[in-house]
Amino acid sequence: MARKNSRELGEKPIGKLLIQQALPASVGILVMSLNVLVDTIFVGNWIGPIAIAAINVVLPVSFFIAALGMAIGIGGSSIISRALGAEDQPKALKTFGNQITLTILLAIALVVPGLIFVDDLIPAFGGKGEIFDPAKIYYIIVLCGVPFLALAMMGNNVIRAEGKPRFAMTAMIIPSVVNLILDYILINQLNMGMEGAALATTASYLCCLGYIIWFFLSKNSELKISAAHFRLDFPILKEISSLGVVTLARQAVVSVTYLLMNNILFDLGGAELVTVYAIIARMLMFALFPVLGVTQGFLPIAGFNYGAGKYPRVRKSINTAILYSCIMGLMIFLGIMFFAPGIVRIFTSEASIIEQTPSAMRWVFAAIPIVAVQLIGAAYFQAIGKAVPAFLLTLSRQGFIFIPLILILPIYYGEIGVWISFPIADVLSTIVTAFFLNREIVKTLK
Repeated sequence: MARKNSRELGEKPIGKLLIQQALPASVGILVMSLNVLVDTIFVGNWIGPIAIAAINVVLPVSFFIAALGMAIGIGGSSIISRALGAEDQPKALKTFGNQITLTILLAIALVVPGLIFVDDLIPAFGGKGEIFDPAKIYYIIVLCGVPFLALAMMGNNVIRAEGKPRFAMTAMIIPSVVNLILDYILINQLNMGMEGAALATTASYLCCLGYIIWFFLSKNSELKISAAHFRLDFPILKEISSLGVVTLARQAVVSVTYLLMNNILFDLGGAELVTVYAIIARMLMFALFPVLGVTQGFLPIAGFNYGAGKYPRVRKSINTAILYSCIMGLMIFLGIMFFAPGIVRIFTSEASIIEQTPSAMRWVFAAIPIVAVQLIGAAYFQAIGKAVPAFLLTLSRQGFIFIPLILILPIYYGEIGVWISFPIADVLSTIVTAFFLNREIVKTLK
């Protein structure tokens, strides 16, 4: 039964298959995004707007370590998808075992120094002035739980590589539900403040990992590994790393972006402007859930069919994924343009923040309808195991274009220079990705 599910990736009609894969991924991302969104609303209303800024300061560090698991998961899952497509079960098992070992070793290696240098890292990421103390409380507790999140992120991508999107969706829903329930109990009822918010988040990571462990031990998974599979294998590690570094680099750039944005905005407008960005960042995570869901659903389809040599199906999956994503991106754009003020009022009652945020949010979302081309294009190269173009295209948006823009434009245009950097980076990176994706289709997938 498990093997039959993975074979469906190479047999079912692409449109139906993409919906089947993307819908659970979208629901899972939606629930996780709602978790972040509602968590921010709870924190903003029950603790205060400074708490929102404090959590935003901690995100770059915890995101980067959790991204290790995601990077190893996506890198290894590309190998697993292609191995299952080529009916190479031993390679799939060995890859999965190596993913687990590598995630544990790297997560611990980063968490320990992260705790040792806490007083230096928090100010470096924008936790200055009145933001420092609540950020430190949140940081220490959450960082202790990040290894659980790293393992969960890795395992979730492997579940998806097996063609089991519903189980992957459930794994994403569980921590969201747990976090929101514990937020209410620990923050609202027990008045534990930032400690309560951090404990709720950490407990949710542990519950997510528990479910994923159950999945792989159950009959639902076809990846039944033994102790020998955990032994590190250099060729497999090299392949995981070459593909996983794409995701890790993307998340590293996200962390650097948070660092720069928090510091630049703090210098321009203090903690208040950091809060404005925190609200917009949460909306970016939330609003893009259908586009990210299609991207997640596209990965195993493209990888499996490429491994099986079914190139017409790969082409079809690219075109269908871009079409679906662009339509949803347009709907997101229209929603933000019309409802931005009402959205901001959900997070806070601070008049100055309500006044500043809507216009900034509209600039940030201005090019969302076309950004799907960039996401799907970069994901395609990762799915088929072409690490170099995947790496370069993934970094093109935030690393090569956005970061230079936010360092230069605010010098001349102030705060507005920060916000207009978002659509400019989206447009330029989409043009670059479209060029290389089209060239690859013409050259390889005929």
